[in-house]
Amino acid sequence: MIIEEKPGKNQNVGWWAARSKQLLDDQKSSWQFLQQNYLKLENANIREFDFDDFKIKVQHNSERIKSASIDLGKEAINSQDCPLCIDNLPKEQDGLIYNKNYIILSNPYPIFEEHFTISKRKHKPQNIIGNFIDLLNLTKDLGSYYTLLYNGPRCGSSAPNHMHFQAGLKSKLPIENEIEIIKSKFSKFSIHHEKIEIRFIENYLRYAIYFESSNKGELIYAFKTFIKAFKRISRPDEEPMINIISKFSEDGKWSVIIFPRARHRPTQFFEEGDKKLLISPAAVDLGGLIIAPREEDFNKINNSDIKNIFRQVTLTKEYFEYLKKKIGEVYIN
Repeated sequence: MIIEEKPGKNQNVGWWAARSKQLLDDQKSSWQFLQQNYLKLENANIREFDFDDFKIKVQHNSERIKSASIDLGKEAINSQDCPLCIDNLPKEQDGLIYNKNYIILSNPYPIFEEHFTISKRKHKPQNIIGNFIDLLNLTKDLGSYYTLLYNGPRCGSSAPNHMHFQAGLKSKLPIENEIEIIKSKFSKFSIHHEKIEIRFIENYLRYAIYFESSNKGELIYAFKTFIKAFKRISRPDEEPMINIISKFSEDGKWSVIIFPRARHRPTQFFEEGDKKLLISPAAVDLGGLIIAPREEDFNKINNSDIKNIFRQVTLTKEYFEYLKKKIGEVYIN
């Protein structure tokens, strides 16, 4: 059942977060398949890898095998087969209509103790350009409890043909708890311009760009500046490859971390036998929580593998320097 609700005039800013949490609690009682997968998650094995100033975790999660191995070349492109279109949702699945255009759904294949998919009501391709403002609005409205995620259609999205975001319980990704370390040790070049702070994250296994501001308009302008620069070094007919982690703080600021990508999957994904690692990085993985659907991969992955995988799928230093230069030209007189 899809429920159309909206907060009343006297509802507090955490209404959507609380209502989403209630939706998930209700679904755990009414939908046995979802309930079982959340119980499995409670016993999921975790390994932790130390990289001196930061950590990477690996979670064994066999339920994510389908999204990790999705074949983009064969995936359906029409609404008749799309798993996120309303008519195709499981009969047990309930949802909340958000601001007329989106539906908040409990994710039945969870990575987090509380995990949601937030999909567009209409069948539209996965594309952040034109939908970035929706990400900011969702980040704020769900920000009391949750962090928002975006995966590009060739960057780990499990439904690349239907526009959607994900939301997971706040502060569960290592990167969320390492921001102060990142600022002090891994972002030598930063821009402080009026109402926005922009940092360029380096030497952190992966390159990233960090926006922090309490002004939505400034964030939208900064994102457009980034996209314009990234398009120049990307395929001209496709969205630039990116993953995004977006968070809203108690002091009223958005923190948006953008990972520019170089490729969808590492070479290990396509290997056979002992050389194979079925790891398909998305925003969660780049946030420091690598998902390993196969137990053998969970057991054998090591520090060197993690370094190599991140190096393959994220930008080279040369291209990252180009983005720094182009964004800097806009903000630094």
